[in-house]
Amino acid sequence: MSKITSSTLRTFKQEGKKFTALTAYDASFAGAFDSEGVDVLLVGDSMGMVLQGHNDTLPVTVDDIAYHTRCVRRGIERALLIADMPFMSYATPEQTMSNATKLMQAGANMVKVEGGKWLLESVSMLTERGIPVCAHLGLTPQSVHVFGGFKVQGRDADNAQRILDEALALEAAGAQLLVVECIPAALAKAITEALSIPVIGIGAGKDTDGQILVMHDVLGISSGYIPRFSKNYLKQTGEIRAAVRAYISEVAEGVFPGDEHTFN
Repeated sequence: MSKITSSTLRTFKQEGKKFTALTAYDASFAGAFDSEGVDVLLVGDSMGMVLQGHNDTLPVTVDDIAYHTRCVRRGIERALLIADMPFMSYATPEQTMSNATKLMQAGANMVKVEGGKWLLESVSMLTERGIPVCAHLGLTPQSVHVFGGFKVQGRDADNAQRILDEALALEAAGAQLLVVECIPAALAKAITEALSIPVIGIGAGKDTDGQILVMHDVLGISSGYIPRFSKNYLKQTGEIRAAVRAYISEVAEGVFPGDEHTFN
């Protein structure tokens, strides 16, 4: 079983092969997702909401992410493992380097940061020093209070152009992956076509190179509600591993996300 790397994902993009990602926070679920063929696992700061019971992701710490990264690492053999850099853990390049090092030493293959052009120096510095970076644009949950809530981004022409420009700048700085969240499908398609690095979408339509969902949404156990852009695959299949296989299959076939999961 060959390991998934950033080079593997780039090859998938070049070949037009869709790939899948899920969040994971422990060895058991991570092992199940990995063995069923999920290509990328993210130890996400979403744990603040789905594991810790907070209203947003802001209370999550570097130590929280590092702990769960170690757990997930022990459960997987194949998938690429990305660890989120939590709120205010990368405010300066020096702080970014220190905290990213902790997450890589915990077992991550890559770290993920939310933000645009203000991150270029940090992205370049990390890449030059051997720490791969996944960038994140669109709805960046750590900025929820700036946005005034969890709102779709890039609906107007100026903001859409800004997001596209930032995506290109982050790629030029060395980012190896890009996540785009809750943006119009047409914008996500334009970004995916403009970048040579793989683009992973969540609430961004079906034209991105890959899709990512929160595992609790896929299994229908998120408290409150399932976001519009997600799908309860456990309800559809009745079994966890079958739910994962259905998600992988529907992404590969272009069935998910459908119009009902997409913002226009």
